[in-house]
Amino acid sequence: MPDAIFYCLDLKDDPEIIAGYRKWHAPGAVPAAVTRSIRDAGIAGLDIFLAGNRLVMMLTPGPDFDPVKKAEADAANPEVQAWEKLMWDFQQALPFAAPGQKWVRMDRIYALSEQP
Repeated sequence: MPDAIFYCLDLKDDPEIIAGYRKWHAPGAVPAAVTRSIRDAGIAGLDIFLAGNRLVMMLTPGPDFDPVKKAEADAANPEVQAWEKLMWDFQQALPFAAPGQKWVRMDRIYALSEQP
């Protein structure tokens, strides 16, 4: 299985907004269509971690995962688009993100397995 891919994004720095975001991501709270779109895209695992207002997403692609096809499918899915619009109420782009970009892919700069 391919290595995990990591992304980051910030939430608006407000305790009530952060609590609301946590609530929307509790088991069973994410709309079924959104979860289905993730699985249908060939994503084997997806975890989101929170520290303060910083989010880190760990995406584990399956062998058939294609990020371009996933983006196209999401753009054509009104339920996924409604979810993304709702999530912007909680999220804020990183200062160095491209216009309209949410999650920014992170570069791995260290791996213990590569050290002598």
